[in-house]
Amino acid sequence: MTDKLPFHIRYIEARDRDQWEALFLAYGVFYETAFTQDIVDGVWTWLMDQTHSVSGFVAESDSEGIVVGFAHLRQQADTFRAGPSWFLDDLFTTPSARGQGVGRALIDALKAHGASHGGGDLRWITAADNRSAQHLYDSLSSRTSWVMYEVDTES
Repeated sequence: MTDKLPFHIRYIEARDRDQWEALFLAYGVFYETAFTQDIVDGVWTWLMDQTHSVSGFVAESDSEGIVVGFAHLRQQADTFRAGPSWFLDDLFTTPSARGQGVGRALIDALKAHGASHGGGDLRWITAADNRSAQHLYDSLSSRTSWVMYEVDTES
Protein backbone atom coordinates (compact mmCIF):
# COMPACT_ATOMS: atom_id res chain seq x y z
CA MET A 1 0.00 0.00 0.00
CA THR A 2 1.33 3.44 -0.94
CA ASP A 3 0.95 6.47 1.29
CA LYS A 4 -0.94 9.35 -0.27
CA LEU A 5 1.41 12.15 -1.26
CA PRO A 6 0.78 15.55 0.41
CA PHE A 7 0.35 17.27 -2.96
CA HIS A 8 -1.28 16.75 -6.32
CA ILE A 9 -0.19 17.47 -9.88
CA ARG A 10 -2.38 19.41 -12.27
CA TYR A 11 -2.19 21.62 -15.34
CA ILE A 12 -1.20 25.18 -14.59
CA GLU A 13 -4.07 27.69 -14.42
CA ALA A 14 -4.35 31.49 -14.57
CA ARG A 15 -4.83 31.64 -10.78
CA ASP A 16 -1.27 30.24 -10.38
CA ARG A 17 0.45 33.28 -11.91
CA ASP A 18 1.89 34.83 -8.73
CA GLN A 19 3.07 31.57 -7.19
CA TRP A 20 4.45 30.29 -10.50
CA GLU A 21 6.30 33.56 -11.11
CA ALA A 22 7.97 33.42 -7.69
CA LEU A 23 9.07 29.84 -8.35
CA PHE A 24 10.18 30.62 -11.92
CA LEU A 25 12.34 33.49 -10.66
CA ALA A 26 13.81 31.21 -7.97
CA TYR A 27 14.53 28.66 -10.70
CA GLY A 28 16.44 31.35 -12.57
CA VAL A 29 18.44 32.18 -9.44
CA PHE A 30 19.23 28.47 -9.00
CA TYR A 31 20.72 28.44 -12.50
CA GLU A 32 22.35 31.89 -12.02
CA THR A 33 20.03 33.48 -14.57
CA ALA A 34 18.13 36.69 -14.00
CA PHE A 35 14.90 36.46 -15.99
CA THR A 36 13.63 39.82 -17.22
CA GLN A 37 9.96 40.65 -16.82
CA ASP A 38 9.61 40.30 -20.60
CA ILE A 39 10.84 36.69 -20.37
CA VAL A 40 8.57 35.90 -17.43
CA ASP A 41 5.59 37.43 -19.24
CA GLY A 42 6.47 35.63 -22.48
CA VAL A 43 6.71 32.20 -20.85
CA TRP A 44 3.47 32.84 -18.95
CA THR A 45 1.73 33.75 -22.21
CA TRP A 46 2.88 30.44 -23.71
CA LEU A 47 1.63 28.53 -20.70
CA MET A 48 -1.80 30.13 -20.92
CA ASP A 49 -2.10 29.58 -24.70
CA GLN A 50 -3.52 26.08 -25.12
CA THR A 51 -2.45 26.05 -28.78
CA HIS A 52 1.22 26.65 -27.94
CA SER A 53 3.66 23.73 -27.89
CA VAL A 54 4.65 24.47 -24.26
CA SER A 55 2.42 23.20 -21.45
CA GLY A 56 2.74 23.79 -17.74
CA PHE A 57 2.11 21.56 -14.75
CA VAL A 58 2.20 22.43 -11.08
CA ALA A 59 2.48 20.50 -7.86
CA GLU A 60 0.07 21.94 -5.31
CA SER A 61 0.12 21.10 -1.61
CA ASP A 62 -3.11 19.50 -0.51
CA SER A 63 -3.18 21.13 2.91
CA GLU A 64 -2.50 24.76 1.96
CA GLY A 65 -3.10 25.07 -1.77
CA ILE A 66 0.45 26.35 -2.25
CA VAL A 67 2.28 25.64 -5.50
CA VAL A 68 5.46 23.80 -4.47
CA GLY A 69 6.81 22.94 -7.92
CA PHE A 70 6.34 23.26 -11.64
CA ALA A 71 7.33 21.61 -14.88
CA HIS A 72 7.24 22.97 -18.42
CA LEU A 73 6.75 20.43 -21.20
CA ARG A 74 7.20 21.05 -24.90
CA GLN A 75 5.91 18.86 -27.72
CA GLN A 76 8.25 18.51 -30.66
CA ALA A 77 8.49 16.44 -33.81
CA ASP A 78 10.70 13.34 -33.68
CA THR A 79 12.28 12.71 -37.07
CA PHE A 80 13.47 9.25 -35.98
CA ARG A 81 9.83 8.20 -35.49
CA ALA A 82 7.90 10.62 -37.68
CA GLY A 83 5.78 11.31 -34.64
CA PRO A 84 5.70 13.33 -31.46
CA SER A 85 8.30 13.51 -28.74
CA TRP A 86 8.44 15.58 -25.60
CA PHE A 87 11.02 17.83 -23.99
CA LEU A 88 10.98 18.75 -20.32
CA ASP A 89 12.28 22.32 -20.47
CA ASP A 90 12.11 23.22 -16.80
CA LEU A 91 11.43 21.45 -13.52
CA PHE A 92 11.71 23.16 -10.14
CA THR A 93 10.48 22.52 -6.63
CA THR A 94 10.72 24.65 -3.53
CA PRO A 95 13.62 23.63 -1.29
CA SER A 96 11.15 22.65 1.46
CA ALA A 97 9.35 20.25 -0.92
CA ARG A 98 12.47 18.44 -2.11
CA GLY A 99 12.78 14.81 -1.19
CA GLN A 100 9.00 14.40 -0.93
CA GLY A 101 8.42 12.96 -4.40
CA VAL A 102 7.37 16.20 -6.11
CA GLY A 103 9.88 15.93 -8.96
CA ARG A 104 9.05 12.27 -9.52
CA ALA A 105 5.31 13.01 -9.54
CA LEU A 106 5.76 15.87 -12.00
CA ILE A 107 7.74 13.64 -14.36
CA ASP A 108 5.12 10.90 -14.02
CA ALA A 109 2.45 13.45 -15.00
CA LEU A 110 4.51 14.50 -18.03
CA LYS A 111 4.88 10.86 -19.08
CA ALA A 112 1.13 10.35 -18.76
CA HIS A 113 0.45 13.51 -20.76
CA GLY A 114 2.80 12.36 -23.52
CA ALA A 115 1.27 8.89 -23.59
CA SER A 116 -2.23 10.31 -23.94
CA HIS A 117 -1.13 12.76 -26.67
CA GLY A 118 0.50 10.43 -29.17
CA GLY A 119 3.35 8.85 -27.21
CA GLY A 120 7.02 9.28 -28.03
CA ASP A 121 10.10 9.81 -25.90
CA LEU A 122 10.35 12.29 -23.05
CA ARG A 123 13.79 13.91 -22.87
CA TRP A 124 15.44 16.54 -20.70
CA ILE A 125 18.80 17.94 -19.70
CA THR A 126 20.23 19.18 -16.43
CA ALA A 127 23.39 20.93 -15.38
CA ALA A 128 26.44 18.70 -15.02
CA ASP A 129 26.84 19.79 -11.38
CA ASN A 130 23.18 19.29 -10.39
CA ARG A 131 23.86 16.00 -8.61
CA SER A 132 20.62 16.05 -6.64
CA ALA A 133 18.52 16.20 -9.81
CA GLN A 134 20.70 13.59 -11.50
CA HIS A 135 20.10 11.20 -8.60
CA LEU A 136 16.36 11.44 -9.21
CA TYR A 137 16.66 11.32 -13.00
CA ASP A 138 18.94 8.27 -12.90
CA SER A 139 16.23 6.43 -10.96
CA LEU A 140 13.55 7.33 -13.53
CA SER A 141 15.22 7.15 -16.90
CA SER A 142 18.24 6.18 -18.95
CA ARG A 143 21.15 8.57 -19.16
CA THR A 144 22.02 9.04 -22.82
CA SER A 145 25.41 9.28 -24.50
CA TRP A 146 24.43 12.36 -26.50
CA VAL A 147 26.47 15.54 -26.10
CA MET A 148 24.60 18.82 -26.28
CA TYR A 149 25.80 22.00 -28.03
CA GLU A 150 24.33 25.47 -28.31
CA VAL A 151 25.03 28.62 -30.23
CA ASP A 152 23.38 32.03 -30.06
CA THR A 153 21.64 32.66 -33.39
CA GLU A 154 21.48 36.41 -32.76
CA SER A 155 25.26 36.80 -33.14
